[in-house]
Amino acid sequence: MVTARWLLLGAAVLTAGAAACSGDQEDLFPNQATGGSGGTGGSPPTTSSATNVGGGDVGGAGGVGGDGGSGGASSARAIVDLRADVNRDGVVDLNDPDDDVNEDTWDAARGAIFLANIDDDRGSCPKGQSVSDSQLAACNDAADEVVNGPDDLLDLARLRVAPWPDAPADASATVTLNEQARSKVRLFKADGDSFTALSPEGTLTAAELQAGIELAIEGRDIVRDLTVWDGFAELTLTVEGGTRNGEPVEGGTDTLKMRVAPVLLRHHLDPAERVYVTRMTGNGSTVFRQGLATAVNASNVPEPTLEMSLNDQWTQDFFETGYMAMPGPGGQKQVIHVNFRSANYTGGSLRSAGRIVFTTLRGKDVAGAVQYDTNHANSMDSLNSFGNTETIPPFTHEGRSYPVGRVLRGKTASYYPDQSFDRMLVAQGYQPPVYLDTSWLLVGHVDETTSFVKAPTARGWALVVADSGIGVQMLQQARDAGYGSTEMFASKGSARTTINAVLNDPDLMNTSAWAAAEVDSQVEVLVQETGITEDDIVRIGSVWESESGYAVAYVPGMVNGIYLSDTDFAAPDPFGPVIGGQDIFKQQMSEAFAPLGIAVHWIDNWALYHRMAGEVHCGTNTTRAIPAVNWWEGEQ
Repeated sequence: MVTARWLLLGAAVLTAGAAACSGDQEDLFPNQATGGSGGTGGSPPTTSSATNVGGGDVGGAGGVGGDGGSGGASSARAIVDLRADVNRDGVVDLNDPDDDVNEDTWDAARGAIFLANIDDDRGSCPKGQSVSDSQLAACNDAADEVVNGPDDLLDLARLRVAPWPDAPADASATVTLNEQARSKVRLFKADGDSFTALSPEGTLTAAELQAGIELAIEGRDIVRDLTVWDGFAELTLTVEGGTRNGEPVEGGTDTLKMRVAPVLLRHHLDPAERVYVTRMTGNGSTVFRQGLATAVNASNVPEPTLEMSLNDQWTQDFFETGYMAMPGPGGQKQVIHVNFRSANYTGGSLRSAGRIVFTTLRGKDVAGAVQYDTNHANSMDSLNSFGNTETIPPFTHEGRSYPVGRVLRGKTASYYPDQSFDRMLVAQGYQPPVYLDTSWLLVGHVDETTSFVKAPTARGWALVVADSGIGVQMLQQARDAGYGSTEMFASKGSARTTINAVLNDPDLMNTSAWAAAEVDSQVEVLVQETGITEDDIVRIGSVWESESGYAVAYVPGMVNGIYLSDTDFAAPDPFGPVIGGQDIFKQQMSEAFAPLGIAVHWIDNWALYHRMAGEVHCGTNTTRAIPAVNWWEGEQ
């Protein structure tokens, strides 16, 4: 079924729960960032230490103290020392005091991290058409109380309880969580060569205290609403010292603070690693996919393009690619890719094509997630398609740094996407959204007017915008030079027209002038939010027409393309007027990109996308490389 993009319009939040899981799953990202989730380092302390009652660690390995000061060996006081990867070097080291300093705080410099363990490392979640949407969303590695193999164990952050070799036989301990985190986090403890779920009471035995024990923590879900969970978990080790020679042994507590990794959305400057497209029937899809394949191959995208057989050609719109990461050994990151299903919900159902985040893409180190409100207004549902969710590349402005960029969405006070999904994006904490007014557009997506490419600017990137002032001016200059009768869209049958006809059409001229003013308003927002200047903007000629009182691209919108590499951009073929052997719209964009070292690859998307109010970017999707920057070193 070929459906115009704007016709795909539109309270429960699906949360993880137990589900029957079966089947196999292909690993779509075999070469992504790997590395352990934080193993153990060093040797356990051999000297007895003491702790303050109700305070932080005292003593520790070799007599090195934690938050509570320093203390010597004493048979009358317990060793109370809970460690995590506070210094973010990928290991938990009982002999390194740096893993013990300020462990009960969390900021850009220090604090332990764990992942929401919502991938499917064994590929055992259901995938069939008979499986309901809620069952698909409920199944993941955190939906049960077991560690699902060695790959799953890598997704768990490690902790250590330091040994207390001479703990009395009646000593005991618990590891507990703050109330808000209890339903969001699960703890495991080492049991020989495996890990088993820690009891709800978090009980540790005297034998486990004597030997010391390794723990592991998994997030059972991502942060979705800050009023429900802020993503932090406070773990408290409480030791009851028991008795020795009839005398009580003083116990104590030790508390540390951890944060679940946020889900971060990708920006265009991250190198493309895999491109996605829908395989539709008909020549329009064939021509489009052939053009895309040529561009992808020329751009040396490392993974083969994934063509999906679905009844929805808007591949950009029904899922969004993101990732979570925590420190691993050797400077590596432990990564889980997260693909969001779109919140398009109309007629009592979610958009069917979005199921692929669970049925096709989910697997080892690849998760799916969905968030939506069944009560959102159908009249605004187009804003829930992910052509309306892009990411401004990293920048610093007015003393604040955004090392992983900022989400960019179309939204106004009266025209907005699903609010529960928006709350979830905000709750991640590291890509605070910037909102543009897209209410004047027929489809309402930010990808219709904006894009981003690498550039030799202060920020390292340029904003690419659709500029109808330039587009109309180009046609006027061609007319004034005697080319007014030159055809536009020459190979497109009934769409064929001339430069004179376009310039004499009041709808096209008025709508293009309107679009120019609206795009200028969008640019002004981005100037205020990012600090860019005119030198940071690449303007690409466009022409707009009206439909149902809204604006839509008349000449295929060349800004609505896909950035495939530092030197390659795939754009829709505009089929503009050819003068002197050159399509003047192609020439203008190629010349605008040439100083940036970017070649433009032209794709015929006329039949399947442009005529349905979309372009190249609307019909594709991309998984990009994990950036070298560490999100945890940024501001929150």
